[in-house]
Amino acid sequence: MSIAIYSTHAFSPSVAPAAGLVYDIRHYSVHDGPGIRTTVFFKGCPLSCWWCHNPEGRDAGPNLLLYGDRCINCSECLAVCPQGAIVRKGRRVRTNLALCRACGACVEACPAEARQMAGRSMAAPAVISEIEKDLIFYDESGGGVTFSGGEPLAQPQFLEALLEACAARRIHTAVDTCGFADLSLLLHLSEKVDLFLYDVKMLDPAKHREYTGVSNDSILENLEALARRKKAVVIRFPILPGINDCTEDVGQMAAFLSGLGLLRVDLLPYHQIGIEKYRRVGLRYRLEGLATPSAEHVRLIAAQFEREGFTVNIGG
Repeated sequence: MSIAIYSTHAFSPSVAPAAGLVYDIRHYSVHDGPGIRTTVFFKGCPLSCWWCHNPEGRDAGPNLLLYGDRCINCSECLAVCPQGAIVRKGRRVRTNLALCRACGACVEACPAEARQMAGRSMAAPAVISEIEKDLIFYDESGGGVTFSGGEPLAQPQFLEALLEACAARRIHTAVDTCGFADLSLLLHLSEKVDLFLYDVKMLDPAKHREYTGVSNDSILENLEALARRKKAVVIRFPILPGINDCTEDVGQMAAFLSGLGLLRVDLLPYHQIGIEKYRRVGLRYRLEGLATPSAEHVRLIAAQFEREGFTVNIGG
């Protein structure tokens, strides 16, 4: 599968649409930037990271999520599916997600909430209304809103509309990004972003392509451009045992980031919390046997960064 870098083609801020596709909004978040925050999760991502714990956010369109433990096998969903994607096998109701078009008919029919949709269109004012529910927490904690995903830069017009609305309300904004985007688009939006939470997974382009589906060339170039412009950036570095966590890998990462003057890093230890989500969206999880790094190993990596002058936070 080929993946194109998101471009500024047909991108005109003056005609930016006031709606976009969102799959979750979480209130009172404390792991997505400074203070207490509201995190808005955009749908669609150009990467397919093996360890991603939000696989429901990858596709640019809605996804059907299946909660098999809730299913009461009533066949209400089978009766309304226009694609014939749902069948009964013995006493169980089964869904062929390859045939599903995510129309939502079965979700509406299910009395047990065993079927849910990931991804809904929301107008920018509706998102802002959700954000404003947490204003008191922002004021007290120095927090704000974080646009995450998926990948926020995959919906640039929608993102810009939200950034501008937050600026008008003096709400601090952070964009959690993989950095895989057109440079001119990124720099245009960077003028309206207070803080970037920038994911840097590994430096080797071949390894990066293997584990994410894309080269990291543009990701690193974009990061260098933000650094040259002195934008506020916190690096987010996932610790993936046996993939990017050896002393040499960490040393090379520290040297690269230090050379850019980016000395704030969040270490994100690998975990298996999202495995069940893969089953719900019908995807195979490719790192199921990978163990979570020990607290001691994470501390050693943190110390390696700290010796190079970094401010380190463990866990985002």
